[in-house]
Amino acid sequence: MTLAKTHSPTTTPPPVNTWVRTTWLEFATITDNPIYEKAICYYYNQQMRIEAMGVGPDHAIDNTLLMLAIGLFCMVKGIQVRGLINASYRKTGCQEAQPDVSYYVNDKALLVPQGNEIVDLDTYPTPDLVIEVAATSLNDDLGVKRLLYEELGVREYWVIDVETSRILAFQILELGSQRITTSNVLPGLAIATLEAALQSRRTQDDSQIMATLMNQFSVSQASDC
Repeated sequence: MTLAKTHSPTTTPPPVNTWVRTTWLEFATITDNPIYEKAICYYYNQQMRIEAMGVGPDHAIDNTLLMLAIGLFCMVKGIQVRGLINASYRKTGCQEAQPDVSYYVNDKALLVPQGNEIVDLDTYPTPDLVIEVAATSLNDDLGVKRLLYEELGVREYWVIDVETSRILAFQILELGSQRITTSNVLPGLAIATLEAALQSRRTQDDSQIMATLMNQFSVSQASDC
């Protein structure tokens, strides 16, 4: 991929929404600046990416619906879960990510650190599920960020294509990742069910969509018993 020149934190601010070659020290210096307090920051393979926090309603709606749906599914299925919005995860000196949504599941659900600091992955476990909602960053979410999350060791990585209401879900393997149609982290949750819920947002409000999902999840739970 084409990279910009190495950026010095003492010159002009780095461009947004693109990968820029830089050192970890420069990245840490830049992102510690208060003007980037509301920015979304990534670091991988000696490159940084800074994205603006502000998003349009389609991105925000899909993000909200997905979290509501996952929370509902876990409640019905009795799955312990802790969800985080825009939490930052760091392996000092080499990697940092700030996914739209991330989840710790079952025995990890209560291991999420408290406070307002970046989650130190040298101390705390990596989240089980990471989700990026792509309104304008689809290619990057499927490309470099996917490699980043593979190396961080998440168990599953989902990319939501806002434009098409499509969910590209991947199981992270020892070397690389592969597409899945049903979640392994949240057993029994079909990706197609969530896609249908996202598509429904054009004609239904959140409560109507959740009522439909509640019925589907409850029927599924009854058949599992």
